[in-house]
Amino acid sequence: MSALRRPLIISGPSGVGKGTLIRRLLGEYPARFGFSCSHTTRPPRPGEQEGIDYFFTTREKLQAEIDAGKFLEHATVHNNLYGTSFDAVREVQDEGKICVLDIDVQGVLSVKKAAARGLVHNLRPLFVFIAPPSLEVLEKRLRGRETEKEEDVVRRLGNARKEVEYGWVEGNFDKIVVNGELDEAYRDLVGYIENMYYSEEEEGEEEEEEEEEKAEKEEKDER
Repeated sequence: MSALRRPLIISGPSGVGKGTLIRRLLGEYPARFGFSCSHTTRPPRPGEQEGIDYFFTTREKLQAEIDAGKFLEHATVHNNLYGTSFDAVREVQDEGKICVLDIDVQGVLSVKKAAARGLVHNLRPLFVFIAPPSLEVLEKRLRGRETEKEEDVVRRLGNARKEVEYGWVEGNFDKIVVNGELDEAYRDLVGYIENMYYSEEEEGEEEEEEEEEKAEKEEKDER
């Protein structure tokens, strides 16, 4: 049952659709999952809200809190600083929910390095990589946003190639979901979550029942 509290880290290149999958997951299972809102130094995009999509802050303030050891992960992405605080994760866990984190591959590497040094407070996260069916499809999605300059699109595509390469290396992630068709990708993601979290919950309940039955039998034998 301890797996119920393990954070779920969902990663993937910009434009792959991980945000869409996460929003669908949170919308369908609001009692099971909570989103860990990250901090960023980039300006808000149209429609983004403070404290819901991100905590928007300055580089100086965010760096000071990172230096103070308040962050599970942090990374510089597309010239902006991003990070997830321990407080943001604990807030979701304290509600009895699985904490979902949306972080890029640099953030994943940051978490893994911190875990190797024993600095992640025994969170033991699960890592899921959302992969595009091809880099060509990813480029089409990025250009379809029409929210970024050409140089930004080129930079994101360059980073995406490296991220996809890392994502497909065996052992780097616990699960890879290819987002070619949204509904299919979502079913794959939910199936993995059900297997990793809730099948373990059922096994834990069965073990508890067996322990109770064993204790009752021993009590009867003593009589």
